[in-house]
Amino acid sequence: MAARWAARCLWGGREGRRFISTPTVSRLTSDEVIQMRNELFTKEKERQLSLHPRIEKIEVKYTGKSHPGSVFVMNKALSTPYNCAMHLSEWHCKKSVLALVDGEVWDMYRPLTKSCEIQFLSFKDDNPEEVNKAYWRSCAMIMACVLKRAFKDEYSVNLIKAPEVPVISGAFCYDVILDNKLNDWRPTNDNFRSLTRDARKLIDKDLPFETLHVEVKVAREMFQHNRYKMEMIEQKASQNMEGIVTLHRFGDFVDVSEGPHIPKTSFCFQYEITAAHNLQTNQSELIRRFQGVSLPIHLKAHHTVWHKLLERSKRLQVTEEKYLEAAVECHEPKDGTEEGKTVSI
Repeated sequence: MAARWAARCLWGGREGRRFISTPTVSRLTSDEVIQMRNELFTKEKERQLSLHPRIEKIEVKYTGKSHPGSVFVMNKALSTPYNCAMHLSEWHCKKSVLALVDGEVWDMYRPLTKSCEIQFLSFKDDNPEEVNKAYWRSCAMIMACVLKRAFKDEYSVNLIKAPEVPVISGAFCYDVILDNKLNDWRPTNDNFRSLTRDARKLIDKDLPFETLHVEVKVAREMFQHNRYKMEMIEQKASQNMEGIVTLHRFGDFVDVSEGPHIPKTSFCFQYEITAAHNLQTNQSELIRRFQGVSLPIHLKAHHTVWHKLLERSKRLQVTEEKYLEAAVECHEPKDGTEEGKTVSI
C-alpha cells in the first residue's frame, strides 16, 4: 500500500510521465521557485560583472610540481582556476578538482580577483581531504536538486541543509521536510532507484558548479519561500563583517553553500541514493535525512566493493561534530581500568 501511495506522490513512474495535479493552492511550485532563484542568480552575476567595465589584468603564478614558476596573465574577476589549468595541460583540466589560491581552497570556476599564486588539487594527492569534502558536498547538492523536483506540485518540499558528515562515514546527506501529508510515506527501493535515475541525468549533463558571493538582501530575496534557508542566510551573514552569503549553482538549481564544490557534475561516476531516515528532533515537523554514496570518475570500484559501499551508506549518518564526540566517548576509559565500549549514535 505504501509503495502504491508513493508512486502517486512522486513524479514520473516507469514510463517517465508526470502525473497531472490540480493547482489548489496559490504558492509557487518547486519548478517556479527553482526558476525564480535561477533568474535572480543570473541577474546578480551580470550586475557584478558590470562593475568591471574595463578588463584589468592580473598575474597568476603557478607553484605546482609540473611547470613550477609559470606565470599566466589573466583577466581580473573573469578568469578562473580552470582557465589557468587550460594553459598547463589537458591533464590539469580533467583531473583538477579544486585550486589553492594563495593557500585558500578555491572552486575551479570561481573567478580570480587579484594577482596570486595557484596550485591544483586532485583525488590522487597525498592528502585529498579538502577534495573529498568538496565531492561529498557536491553529491549532496545534486541529491537536493533531485528531491526538490521529485514530487507532484501539491506536495511541498523544504530543503534544510546538507550536514557536514565525515567522508569516512560512508554517505553524503541532505536534510529535508516533506509535506505533512507524506509523513506516513516510507520510500521503497523502487523510489530510490527512481531518484537515482534523475540524479544520473544531471550528472550526464556535465553541468559546472558556479560560485556567487551576494549581499544578504539578495540571498533573502532568493530564498524567501524557505524559512530554514532564511535562518541559514542570517547565520552565514553574521559570520563576516561584510554580511556576505555564498551561493552555488549548477544548471538552474541554486543553493546556500559555502563550498567549495567539484568543477562539474560529470566528475561523479558511480552514484546512488540509498536511504532516508526520520530524525528525532524537538521540531513539530518531520525531518528526513536522505543519504547516498558515490565515487568519482577517477576512482572506480569493482562491483563487489561497490555493493559493500552501498550497504554501508544506508546507516544513519551523524554530523562531523557528533561523530568526533562519539569517537572520544568510545575510547575514553570508564573508570581508569576498563576501555570504553562502542556507543550507538
